Amino acid sequence: MGRKIVITSGKGGVGKTTLTASLGIALAEAGKKTVLIDADIGLNNLDVVLSIENKVVYDILDVISGKCRLKQALIQDVDNPSLYVLPSAKLSDSPLLNAASFRNVADALALNFDFVIIDCPAGIDNGFHRAVSAADEAIVVTTPHISAVRDADKVLSLLSGYNLMSVGIVVNRVRGDMVSRGEMMSAGDIVRAVRCEPVGVVPEDDYITVYSSAGRVPFDTVSGRAFKILASNVINGTRNIFDCSARPRLSAKIRRFLGV
Repeated sequence: MGRKIVITSGKGGVGKTTLTASLGIALAEAGKKTVLIDADIGLNNLDVVLSIENKVVYDILDVISGKCRLKQALIQDVDNPSLYVLPSAKLSDSPLLNAASFRNVADALALNFDFVIIDCPAGIDNGFHRAVSAADEAIVVTTPHISAVRDADKVLSLLSGYNLMSVGIVVNRVRGDMVSRGEMMSAGDIVRAVRCEPVGVVPEDDYITVYSSAGRVPFDTVSGRAFKILASNVINGTRNIFDCSARPRLSAKIRRFLGV
């Protein structure tokens, strides 16, 4: 039985979907058969981030309604044969899309995959409950901003009401130079504030800005190495944290790309 992990956040704009895609790719490259479920019903972001939106024929609602078999709705990633995506439904108000039916789909996928990663919609409405109730583990994504940390703390409080085996936090978009100058909260400060075990820390990186629209941050970049450490932590239950203390600099490749 595969592990079912929901990736959630208290608010939008913290990089949750890009992190979900990058974690999925890193898990697949580590040899783990992985499927990503887009639980953000009606918005269809995950297939866009992974540049497979043109391959979508069926979605999760088609599976639940019996219009197609689960296998027919899965899309295999172009570059990673061990990575699949189950697209979100375009309609958000179908009574068929409830917590029980969503959980049944996740359970069925867990029979054939090592990891079922659920990209939860931002916020704490019905979509949040639907996604979290289908998972056994949760990872909360936040950034070093007061509003994001406060919202993450609220989500962690809500998650305590679910029967989850583990809950961890990922601090995204950390600027080491700003932390050293006291202009940004450190990952340690955030972990202590929300009282949650860290699963990973991802630095702010030029490649995120340039390549995130394609959902494929190269793993030989600073952020790419952080995603690989995150995947290793998820697989092995370790707590190795990427060191963001080094001052970020504009790489030669990015300078050439931007013409500066």
